[in-house]
Amino acid sequence: MDACCEKKEEELTALRSQHKDVLTIVLVINAVLFIVEGVAGLLAHSTALLADSLDMLGDSLVYGFSLYVLWRSAEWKALAAIIKGGIMAVFGVGVLAQAAYKMLAGLVPSAETMGLVGVLVLVGNAVCFFLLFRHRSDDLNMRSTWLCSRNDILANISVLVAAVGVRIFDSGWPDILVGAAIAALFLRSAFTVLSESFAELQKLRSRSVTAA
Repeated sequence: MDACCEKKEEELTALRSQHKDVLTIVLVINAVLFIVEGVAGLLAHSTALLADSLDMLGDSLVYGFSLYVLWRSAEWKALAAIIKGGIMAVFGVGVLAQAAYKMLAGLVPSAETMGLVGVLVLVGNAVCFFLLFRHRSDDLNMRSTWLCSRNDILANISVLVAAVGVRIFDSGWPDILVGAAIAALFLRSAFTVLSESFAELQKLRSRSVTAA
């Protein structure tokens, strides 16, 4: 191996080490936020908080998969991204079902709890977003992870908007509408990740067949 190749290998190793550190931090943050927001959502009867907590759980699984394939081949990374997209789609459907239930039950959530927890989770996700931002173009694995983080920020802001709406109108409808909107965001992002991942996987397998 010549000096140029050795330098390139050292750069890749250093980059993967950076990815590992970042993914570990955001995994821990999301796991903690999932527990906090999930409990708060149940106590406050908030669809938006529950939806966002499920997002935290989904992201924890996503970051776990990202760590698992970090040192594996590009094909493994594409397969992991497909799993991530599938998880996002499942949670999107789940949130829609939860929103429908709350609409039929007619429960009014606690706006104060929604607001306080929403701000806390927004701060946590902002930290994750900025940690992942500089790595968003490194590879498909990190791009799909960054997309999850970006969606988290949008979902958190929506939760705060829902809290204000519940407070002003004393109604559960803002909470339900935001929950449905978060579900739509999940499904849209899931489609983006799945389409990019399947395209990447097909390209990699085509190269393998050609090389063989």
